[in-house]
Amino acid sequence: MKKVVISLLAAVATTGVYADSIVSGVKVSANIALTSNYIWRGMTQSENLPAIGGGFDLDYKGLYLGTWGSSVSYEGSDASMELDAYAGYKNEVYGVGYDIGYIYYAYPNDSQALNFSEAYLGLSYDFEVVEIGAKYNLGIKTDDGDLEDVYEAYVSLALPMDISLDASVGKYEHIGVYYLVGVTKTISSYDFSLAYTEMDFEASKTKKQDSVVATISASF
Repeated sequence: MKKVVISLLAAVATTGVYADSIVSGVKVSANIALTSNYIWRGMTQSENLPAIGGGFDLDYKGLYLGTWGSSVSYEGSDASMELDAYAGYKNEVYGVGYDIGYIYYAYPNDSQALNFSEAYLGLSYDFEVVEIGAKYNLGIKTDDGDLEDVYEAYVSLALPMDISLDASVGKYEHIGVYYLVGVTKTISSYDFSLAYTEMDFEASKTKKQDSVVATISASF
């Protein structure tokens, strides 16, 4: 009986050490941002008004889990908040970074009609001065039917004084194409960015959306 007790205690102790080693390897981070206009994929999510957002992330050896939320405003909708949850894995092979995951977009103050989700795969390569990347977003489901897939590409040029020039382009299967060009200045944990965004719709009668957006963000 004593041997059994000793064995159980040893197992518990080993499990405790293992759990501590896992916890010690977990990275916790947080972020917050204030923007003059919440733009997502070229389209305003705040009716061209300021918005505030932020989130938390857990990372363990490339495995990550996180949540992010923001104030939103849509014409004809009661939604006032967006709340996202996501999980995935990221790493690199021969210098090529990859990121595969799943994200769910929820709008608690509105009906389920706005909620949707995506699976995604991103690839990137950092040339030190220039970083390039591409991403494929697989639209999974909405209450109204299937969601469109989205293809994206970006380039970021690192300049002296912690300044970067950024450009990106994305395309919905049938909705249209969106662009972004901007500049970001990093000071300590804070990023100050100014960007021009544009969404060109394939429907000829739909007016394009364009905006100049200023954003202050911080990571901890």
